[in-house]
Amino acid sequence: MSNSVEESRPTASNPDEAMVLPASIARLGHESIAQPSTFLLPRGQNRAMQDKPLTALDKDQLHGLKSIRDFLRVRTSYDVLPLSFRLIILNTDLLVNKSLTILLQNGIVSAPLWDSHTSTFAGLLTTSDYINVIQYYWQNPDALNQIDQFRLSSLRDIEKAIGVLPLETLSIHPSRPLYEACRQMLKTRARRIPLVDSDEETGREMVVSVITQYRILKFIAVNVTETEMLKKSVSEIGLGSYGDLQTASMDTTVIDVIHMMVKYSISSVPIVDKEKHVLNVFEAVDVITIIKGGVYDDLTTSIGDALSKRAEDFAGIYTCSEEDRLDSIFDTIRKSRVHRLVVIDEENRLKGVISLSDILQYVLLHGEDVD
Repeated sequence: MSNSVEESRPTASNPDEAMVLPASIARLGHESIAQPSTFLLPRGQNRAMQDKPLTALDKDQLHGLKSIRDFLRVRTSYDVLPLSFRLIILNTDLLVNKSLTILLQNGIVSAPLWDSHTSTFAGLLTTSDYINVIQYYWQNPDALNQIDQFRLSSLRDIEKAIGVLPLETLSIHPSRPLYEACRQMLKTRARRIPLVDSDEETGREMVVSVITQYRILKFIAVNVTETEMLKKSVSEIGLGSYGDLQTASMDTTVIDVIHMMVKYSISSVPIVDKEKHVLNVFEAVDVITIIKGGVYDDLTTSIGDALSKRAEDFAGIYTCSEEDRLDSIFDTIRKSRVHRLVVIDEENRLKGVISLSDILQYVLLHGEDVD
C-alpha cells in the first residue's frame, strides 16, 4: 500500500457481505465482567511495605514504570496503528455462519460490527460470541436446525437466553491518549478496543481500526527503552494467576472445556498430564477453527484431536518461570506474538498463567493511586 492517507466509511449495500476497509496511515513521528472497582485495585499493595526504604532495584523498577506511563500519556491511540492495515467490518444483518467463514478466510478472530439501519457502530464480534452461540444450542438442541438462519443482530438475544451479561460497547476516539484507552480496557476487562471517529461531512460514526492489548504492549516494548529497567522477577511483583487454576487433559472433550471457560470467565485452559506437566494450552480462538463451516459435531471430540488440527504455522505456547524478569517478558513480546505465558517449574509442571491483562494492569497501576 502507499503511504498516503486513505479513509473509507462503512457502507452496507449488501447485508450479507463484510465490509473491507483498506487504510494507510501517514503519521508525524463472552465473558463475565469483573467489577471495575475491584479489578482496578493494584494487587500486592501493602502500606507497611511502602514505608520501607527503596532499594536501587525498586527505584529502577519505578522509573521504568513511570517512563511507560508517561509514554502512554503523550501518544495517541492512533499512533499504535501500523503504517498500512486492512479493516474488516461486519454488518449485523450477516449470518453467523458467514461471519465465521470471513474471520477464518482473513486470519482474524474478531471484527467490529456495523448497524446499517442506524449507521452506527454496534460493538465487537469476538470468540466469546461464538462460545455463547455454542452454549445456547447445547442447552437448546432442538434449535440447532435453525442455526443457518441465525444473524449477528441476534447475538444480544442469545446472551439473554443463556444468562450472560452483555459486554459493554466500548470504543475510544483515535486522538485520545493511549493511556486512556488502556484504562478503559482494564475497567471492562476488554482485550481489544475499537477506535471510532466521526465523518466530518455527515457526522456519522466511522470505525477506524481496533487495537489490542498485544499491540499496545508491543508498541511499548519497541519504543520504551526503559523497559530494560524492569528487573524484578515474576514472583517478586506477583504477576499472574496461581493456585486454583482450571486445567484439562488431552482426553477432555472440547465442549467440557468450553463450559469451563464460560463458568470461570477465562479465555484459555492449560492442558496437563496426571503429574501436572504442561502439554499444551486450549484457547478460546481454537473454537473458531473447530466449528468452521457450521459443523458443531466436533464439540464432543477430545482436546487432543482438536489441537492436532491447528494450522501448521501455529506459533506454539510461550512459557516462563517465576524467576524470569519483566524486562525479559517485554523482550519476548517485542520479538513474538504472545497472548499469554504459562508459568512452569524446572520440571515443566504448571505453576500459573500470566495474561496480557496482568502485564498491562501492572505497568499501569502498580504503585499508583486509584482514580
